[in-house]
Amino acid sequence: MREVLRYRLRFFGYVQGVGFRYTAQHAAEMLGLTGSVKNEYDGSVSCEVQGEKEVIDRFIELIHTARYIEVSRMEKEKMPIDMEERSFRVKH
Repeated sequence: MREVLRYRLRFFGYVQGVGFRYTAQHAAEMLGLTGSVKNEYDGSVSCEVQGEKEVIDRFIELIHTARYIEVSRMEKEKMPIDMEERSFRVKH
């Protein structure tokens, strides 16, 4: 069985008002990842994502290449996994 990881990702750039959260939700659901995404007050978007490393890497690639979204910088921090989480949601 492959190792499940969880990361907190923070995206900076032209990331709010461009459908970022719904793009992230669609990509996560398509890839079978769990977690959440929300806009931050400083104009960035934060995301917690859980799954296999290769799948999370594909998720990040989909975000970076999505239409209208322009990521200038991304921070990535490893977190403890959440065994109870079953879906990916948009936080408001």
